[in-house]
This record gives sequence, C-alpha cells and structure tokens, in this order.
Amino acid sequence: MSDRKRKKGRRPIEPLFKSVAPGGSGLSVDTPVYIGDKAPTEAAFSLIQYDQAQLSQVTPDNIEEILAMFEDGMVNWVNINGLADQDAIKRLGGYLRLDALTVEDILNTEHRPKVEDFGLYLYIITKMLTRRPDDTIEYEQVSLVLTRGAVITIQETPGDCFGPVRERLRGGVGRLRRMPTSYLAYALLDVIVDNYFSLLEWLGDRLELLEEQGGASVRDAREFMASLQAAKGEMNRMRRVVWPVRETAANLLHSDSELLDERLDPFFRDLHENTVQVIEAIESYRETASGIQEVFLSSQSTRMNEVMKLLTIISTIFIPLTFIVGVYGMNFRHMPELELPWAYPATWGLMGLIALGMLIFFKRKKWI
Repeated sequence: MSDRKRKKGRRPIEPLFKSVAPGGSGLSVDTPVYIGDKAPTEAAFSLIQYDQAQLSQVTPDNIEEILAMFEDGMVNWVNINGLADQDAIKRLGGYLRLDALTVEDILNTEHRPKVEDFGLYLYIITKMLTRRPDDTIEYEQVSLVLTRGAVITIQETPGDCFGPVRERLRGGVGRLRRMPTSYLAYALLDVIVDNYFSLLEWLGDRLELLEEQGGASVRDAREFMASLQAAKGEMNRMRRVVWPVRETAANLLHSDSELLDERLDPFFRDLHENTVQVIEAIESYRETASGIQEVFLSSQSTRMNEVMKLLTIISTIFIPLTFIVGVYGMNFRHMPELELPWAYPATWGLMGLIALGMLIFFKRKKWI
C-alpha cells in the first residue's frame, strides 16, 4: 500500500456546475442548504485508489486535492464524513457534473432511500444504522454516487460500517480488486445491509430478555412496559427505514444502466433477498413484541383478579361478623345476653365458627 500522491492520468479541474438548478427549482447551488435533524459535523476526506495490481490510500485536506489525484483505469473511492463543508459538496458536484437536484438531495438527510439514473452516474440514497452506547439506534443517511471510474460515499457523521470492505481491498483477496466500480458500490450497500442483521440480533436478544421478565411484579410493570415500548419503537422505525431500502435493491436489480456490470445481477439479487429477510425478521420481532405485551398484560390482569378475589373473600367473611358486632354495639338498655357471664366468649365463638364455616365453604368451592 502506498500513500504517495499519484500524478499519472490527472484530470483537469474545471467547474462545470451552473448556479441555478435546471428545471426552474430556483435553488442556487452557490448557497447549498443543509437539512437534517442534527448539527452537521466537520468534513473529513479519504481517497482509496486501486486496481488488481496496486492500491493506495490517502487522507487529503480538501476536495480539490482529491480530484487532482483521480486516475483513469483505476477505481477511485472517495469517502466524505460530515456535511459541515457544504461548499465542498457544491464543488464536488461541479467537478463530477452532478445534477443540481442531486446536490440538494445530498444535503437533505431526510430523504427516503432511493436510486436515480442520471445517465453519466447513478445516485443512491440508503440508511446506515449504528448502535449507540445508550442502547439506541442512530440512523444516518449515506449518499452514494456511482460513475464509470469513481464511487463517492457521503455520510453525515464520522464512523461507518465499511471496515470489512477496506480490509478486503487491503488484503487483495476475492473479486473486489478485479471488478469495476459498480461492484464496489454493491459491496458497500451489502455491508450496510449486513449490519442490519447484527442490529436485529441485538434486538432479538432484548426481546428474549423482556420475555423472560414477562412475569415482573406490578411494582416493576411500568419499567418493563417502558423497555418493551422502546424496543417496539426501534423496530417500527427500523421497518420504515428498511422498507424503501428493499425497493432500492429491487431497482438496482432491474436497472438498465450501463454503469452496472451484467455480472452483478446475482449479487444485486442476493442484496434484494437480504433486505427482504431483514423486513421479515423485523415483522417477526414486532409480532413477538406484541405477543410479549399481550402475555404481560394478561398476567397482570390475572394477578390483579387474584388479589381482588382474595380481598372479596376477606370482605365476605367479615360481613356477618360485622353484623354481629353491630347488633351488640347498639345502645339498648334491655339486652339480656349482655348480663350473662358467658355471653362475651360465646359471641367470639359464634363469630369464629361463622368465619371457619365460610372458609370451608369457599375451599370446597375451590375459590381459594
């Protein structure tokens, strides 16, 4: 691996982007607008160039330095982490002849996953999912531009799941170094989808733990339901994100773009099948979560019914006892029983026999 800057086959840098988007959108690309739910991070750049015989990796400081090192006959993979430098995205669009709407979509991180064929390049939007330290999932938009000689990936924040692809490139094993840019685009999309499976495994472990805790006491019911609702919320959001990814994979499979090598059809078919498996797993987990919720609520209701039955039995036993105590608690002067020496213990004995008889009756009825 070499980190030196290559000079062979440099392309002239000519800004070719018009200031106003075609089609009358009115958006000036001289002032691109970032749209997202979090503050953009400072951009970091990297460039990996390779063919079957050699590979180099550099970390330039700006877009101009990257584009000056582009080489014909090699695969050029540009990775941009962070969207704070919006002017750099505009300049990149100018150098690569990207449509104005493509630049707008790159800076708008609220888009659904999709694929668009612009002839000279394919523009793909997908979602990369990452598990945060606080056990929540971070959703990040990844824009991928595929041209004849380059693949540009643009992310919202530093950090990604492309490590396995980089390792395969460095190792030189497999077909990755021998295939065109479209295979690199497939490999990047494939590793993003593969990362979905690791997150699903983690969600499955969470559901198993919640299922084991399904018999939680009433005191822990609120915490249990909060954890279960959080898991269901993650799965619902993941389903909304992955569903259009499946459509993107299907569009790539049936695309007639000349940028996609025909040899990639089996690979895109596998990518589509993997997204279908992810969606099916999410649906299965959602049903499991709903089942856990129903079982938990049913167990809580059963437990509450048991408590209410016990309280009802106790109240029923005390009804005749309360009646007897109430009768002898009345302030009448002529109550003969009060003058008898054995009246007090006899009253206690009568109440005890009544309580014991009722308990025996309830036991025979299998109410307790």
